[in-house]
Amino acid sequence: MPERTETESRKLLRRLQATLAEAGAGQERLDRITHIIADSLGCEVCSIYLFRDAITLELCATEGLAQEAVHVTRLRVGEGLVGRVASRMRPVNTDNAPAEPGFRYMPETGEEAFTSFLGVPIQRLGEKLGVLVIQSKEARSFTDDELYAIEVVAMVLAEMTELGAFVGEGEAMSARHQQSVVFHGGIGQEGAAEGKVWLHEPRVVITNPIADDPAEERKRLNEAVDKLRMSVDQMLSNAPKGDAEQIEVLQAYRMFANSRGWMRRMEEDIERGLSAEAAVEKEQSTARARMQTVPDAYLRERLHDLDDLSNRLLRQLTGQGADTGAQMPDNPVLVARNIGPAELLDYGRSLRGVVLEEGSVASHAAIVARALAIPLIVHAGRITQEALNGDTILVDGDAGVVHLRPEETVANAFRDKIAMRTAAQERYASIRDKPAETLDGAHIALTMNAGLMADLPSLPSSGAEGVGLFRTELQFLTRSTVPKRGELAALYSRVMDAAGGKRVCFRTLDIGSDKVLPYMKPQDEPNPALGWRAIRLGLDKPGVMRMQLQALIRAANGRPLTVMFPFIAQFEEFTAARDHLLRELDREAALGHPLPESVEIGAMLETPSLAFAPRQFFEMADFISIGGNDLKQFFFAADRENERVRRRYDTLNVSFLTFLGQIVDRCTDTGTPLSFCGEDAGRPVEALCFAAMGLRALSMRPASIGPVKSLLRRVDLREARAVINEAQAQGAQSVRPAVMEWLKRVG
Repeated sequence: MPERTETESRKLLRRLQATLAEAGAGQERLDRITHIIADSLGCEVCSIYLFRDAITLELCATEGLAQEAVHVTRLRVGEGLVGRVASRMRPVNTDNAPAEPGFRYMPETGEEAFTSFLGVPIQRLGEKLGVLVIQSKEARSFTDDELYAIEVVAMVLAEMTELGAFVGEGEAMSARHQQSVVFHGGIGQEGAAEGKVWLHEPRVVITNPIADDPAEERKRLNEAVDKLRMSVDQMLSNAPKGDAEQIEVLQAYRMFANSRGWMRRMEEDIERGLSAEAAVEKEQSTARARMQTVPDAYLRERLHDLDDLSNRLLRQLTGQGADTGAQMPDNPVLVARNIGPAELLDYGRSLRGVVLEEGSVASHAAIVARALAIPLIVHAGRITQEALNGDTILVDGDAGVVHLRPEETVANAFRDKIAMRTAAQERYASIRDKPAETLDGAHIALTMNAGLMADLPSLPSSGAEGVGLFRTELQFLTRSTVPKRGELAALYSRVMDAAGGKRVCFRTLDIGSDKVLPYMKPQDEPNPALGWRAIRLGLDKPGVMRMQLQALIRAANGRPLTVMFPFIAQFEEFTAARDHLLRELDREAALGHPLPESVEIGAMLETPSLAFAPRQFFEMADFISIGGNDLKQFFFAADRENERVRRRYDTLNVSFLTFLGQIVDRCTDTGTPLSFCGEDAGRPVEALCFAAMGLRALSMRPASIGPVKSLLRRVDLREARAVINEAQAQGAQSVRPAVMEWLKRVG
């Protein structure tokens, strides 16, 4: 067969454009397309397989195979050569299909007569839509030009599938973005919400994948790329000189924007008949497909940069900016690939929930979502590809499940769940001003976690006795430069004012690990959770810590001040940090500034090593707060960002509870006040067990105080401790089953 010229490839696209413009149902269009492709490329067979579900392909149209097989033949991903293409999302080109590993003969299709096989994925921005196949009786490999032509056609089919050009009967040809879809992800913040989708970055829709005038399309592409290069250069010149990470990203942008290979490939796509937009998206789809298979983290980041740059270029070409003119719904649920803390704060409490494709349970966005009490789901794969602005969405932050365009029965059950939560909150409101006192007379101090001024209105309504943890890093994370001392002093003063005289425990800057400041040079550490973070960073770079301590002293302005140092691993670190604070108190006194009425200096116990510190540490510390999230991950050697291992270990594991009991005993021996702070403190059963082990102060998110208080007021801690001791004596791995059975009995 003679090699096909680019003009002939363009002719094929023109024929496709003409048939797509004709009236007709989806099945008719697919049938005409397979005929046109087979005729244009001189092949006996052309077939289109589309996904009917996440793992099953269905033959939806064919020219050359048995028509009786259409909508009958189905393959699982990885099954046969078609399934191999779908699994790897890479072409398969062979002159002897039956000899290929994994070949599967489908007798109902009559394909035994065809030896040569070329299959390419139909995909859009990494989303798998199907497989396009051509076959021939002649034993030959298809040429590079034929492969290229069929890939370009697959790109057009992907765009037209997205636009609903092939809607017909059956799952494989059902209308896109109209079906109910369920996504499972990680729980970033608990809670439940119903609302309408609001896309953080609205999807770019390409309505003209095929173009007639390559010269005009090249001109449009070049003009858009010139504007893109100018904008990247401008961003680079305006970037803060000390912001190495931002500069590195922008330099990668500039490298890609000036890449001759990138431009050449897009211009070749245009020569073969694609519009400028479709050419950009074809390259973007390739980058996303590679991102999913590249193991090297650095290369993945660079491909991510190229993906972002392609989005900018598409918006230049289509004029579809982030502001589409759409009106945000009254009950928006934000859907995004990822989002920074400052952007999330811009939305504020207007959001009902947040769903992210990426993110993590300890990300900056998760911290802000908890501060705003907004349900958050992370790792909800593909949701930005499936969701449209205005779609109904249900966010179950308790189960880590998202229902997009739910069926009415699901929506009704979900609304019942929300109604039950609302009724429960009303019951909790009735005990808001009552103490968390158990039946045996033990008083448990319940305080709230906070990190924003927006949290403080929750203090009186939650029934919290104070703020057990105020995260000071959020003011640093949401800015592009280091905040000034005066700004911090004013903020901390407003926090104390809003607390109305109740105790506020300020944790000093806890950055590093997953919390990297926008203006801080990132550290290349193999395991940042165990690396240069929190107090380690503060002691090595004391300038910021000194400034923050001065701001706290000035904010107190004669009022009591409580300061807690994070991630203390040994006694020496605590004494060094404490000395910093004492020196700043002396300096402020020398300057004639008012000192706090009293000062409490405490530590967060987040590493097992600190539990075994010398007795002098427990005597010196004014208080200790167990940082449950970090302590648990280090105790079990289970990264809390790793879903495969973090759920493997139960907080009510006998070993962990025994360890907590040992910490309680050491603090009791020295008379050191002890509290537990973390997600588990806000879970009623866990809170009950902590109290039974001797903890008398728990700090949690405001919404958890009601449920925890309600349970504590109904139990006798002596009975609970007896149940725990019995489970330990019997060698149980976790006390949870025994405690749950006891709670059923006591009602």
